[in-house]
Amino acid sequence: MINNETVDTILNRQTVREYKKEQISEQELETLIAAALRAPSGRNSQPCHVRFIQNAEMLREMQIDFKNIVGWDTPVHTKWETNPFYHNAPTFAVIFAQGESYMDAGIMVENICIAAESMGLATCIVGSAGALFSDKEKGEKWKTRIGINAGYKYQIGVCIGYPNEKPEMKPRFEDRISAVR
Repeated sequence: MINNETVDTILNRQTVREYKKEQISEQELETLIAAALRAPSGRNSQPCHVRFIQNAEMLREMQIDFKNIVGWDTPVHTKWETNPFYHNAPTFAVIFAQGESYMDAGIMVENICIAAESMGLATCIVGSAGALFSDKEKGEKWKTRIGINAGYKYQIGVCIGYPNEKPEMKPRFEDRISAVR
C-alpha cells in the first residue's frame, strides 16, 4: 500500500462524540468552507447549501425542538442520554439541497471531515438531525433562522471541534471489498 499524508489522514479519521468547548479558529473554519466548496457534484450542479452553526445558544434551542419532536427518552443516536444530536461540538455543519442529493452531500461531508482531520479537528457525521429539519413547523422555523430556502431538504450534518476523547479504531469488515480483474 502507498502511504502519504493524504492517505494517512483518511485512514486515521474516526468518529468522535466528545468535544472540548473551545471553538475552532477562523482559519480552520475558512479551510472547511473551502473544502466544502471544492466538493465535486453530479454534472457540477453544486446542489448543496451548507451552514456552519457556531452559536451555542442556537444549538441548545435546536436540541430542545429536536427532542420535542423525537421524544425526550428516544435513543436516536449514540450516547443520546448524555449528548445532544450535535454531541456538544462547538461547530455543527448542516447540508441541505433541493430534492434528494444525498450522494453529493456525502461527498461534501467527506471533504469536510478529511479537511478537519488534517487540521487536528474531530468530526461526527449526523443523520438524526433530519428529524428536526423535516418537521413542518419547526423545520421551516430553523431553515429560516439559518438562511435556507423552504424547498431545501436536510441531507446530512457533521459535528466539528477539538476532540475530548480518543476512541479505539473500530474493526473493518475487509471481506466486503475486493478488486474484480
